[in-house]
Amino acid sequence: MNIIICGAGKVGFSISKQLSSQGHSVTVVDQSSEDIKKINDTQDVKGIVGRATLPNVLENAGAEKADMIIAVTKNDETNMIVCQLASSLFNVSKKIARIRTKEFLDGKWGKLYNKSNIPIDVIISPEIEVAKSLYRRLEAPGALDNVPFGKNKVKMLEISIEKNCPIKNIPLKKLTEKYPDFKANIVGALRKDKFIYLKKNDQMLENDNVYLVVSSDQLNAILKAFGHDEKISKNVLIIGGGNIGLNLAKMLEKNFEDIRIKIIEKDKKRAEELANELSSSIVLNGDGLDEEILKEANLEGSETVLALTNDDENNMMACVLAEKSGLKKRTIAIVNKSNYNLLQDSLNIDDLVDPRMTTVSRIMEHVHRGTIGTVYSVLDGEYEFIEAKILEKSELLNKQIRDSNLPEDIRIGAIVRKDKVIIPRSNFIFEKDDLVVFLAKREQLKAVESIFSLGSI
Repeated sequence: MNIIICGAGKVGFSISKQLSSQGHSVTVVDQSSEDIKKINDTQDVKGIVGRATLPNVLENAGAEKADMIIAVTKNDETNMIVCQLASSLFNVSKKIARIRTKEFLDGKWGKLYNKSNIPIDVIISPEIEVAKSLYRRLEAPGALDNVPFGKNKVKMLEISIEKNCPIKNIPLKKLTEKYPDFKANIVGALRKDKFIYLKKNDQMLENDNVYLVVSSDQLNAILKAFGHDEKISKNVLIIGGGNIGLNLAKMLEKNFEDIRIKIIEKDKKRAEELANELSSSIVLNGDGLDEEILKEANLEGSETVLALTNDDENNMMACVLAEKSGLKKRTIAIVNKSNYNLLQDSLNIDDLVDPRMTTVSRIMEHVHRGTIGTVYSVLDGEYEFIEAKILEKSELLNKQIRDSNLPEDIRIGAIVRKDKVIIPRSNFIFEKDDLVVFLAKREQLKAVESIFSLGSI
């Protein structure tokens, strides 16, 4: 596909890197000559310095032949105008825009986004997507990540193998014998900063981060088998009342009746807005690093602390303070600088969340063609968990897995057939309309499109 990306910031950079590695023709437009130089120097893409809202700039970027435009500049209005121009002047078939402003996202304004008004096909709100990601983490205590697939029948879990894990150092085939009723498939692990696929004779080792696909109705039982029997937190402290904190609090209030939420927000006016929008959460106005405010918020009694301010250093410091107070608690921090991951273990922070990759995953879900559904990027997009449907033209139809000649870097995790979850063996036969959840290396995305006989965007 011919794809134009407007915005060469962190999200634009990551998307262009993934798309170009998958063989797409990518052009990136940005006003920053420095950002464009970085992309031209490090990626096999075309970088253009200019304002994406100028028709001649889009024309120079190849808009007349573009299959898709992705607008991820820092300005919502710019992203909206880009999509308008792409539709009105160049008839670009698919337009994706990142939009942050709450007023643009309210349900009553949803009718704005159609062919007659503002022609945006897909709107990505980073704050909402990050809040959903955080909610999923709280929903599955013990897992580093938890992503739904197959109409929520299947979950992808990332789990850290800790010292007390009862199933470490056991060959995977022995685990299958030990837990014959489990619908779970361990597909790979991050071991010493290198990803490896795990086969039936391999073992999970201490300090591995393993990736597995499980049936959603066995989530808690499978987490327990890994040594995680933590309960869902009932006392949650959120430091930072921005859009992420607000959206997360709303989700928790809606889905957990007896949860107690406290939010610390530094800006007084914003704190008042939060108090008016939330029904049961307690909002405190103050500095999330202030000892008195933390005491008032009952930091010691909090079971989970989420630091969600716009300041990476403050978020990490808040988690460090939380770890040193009272009972052991789960700590989660938002960080925008990837090199802070190196400090995670030494600072004893349970989870660092990069909003950039959450946004990239959601955008990539809409880039892939045909019947590919959910897409979730891991390891900075080097691998992707993907859900795709078996069509009549798919070369997998009516074939056994062992006869399907799947590339080495594609591993099938689970199948959803109607409402049934199947962990397939080598003699499993694909049927029409099966939902297949699998892990693929990004270089194999063209092969994926071929195997599943995907149509146009």
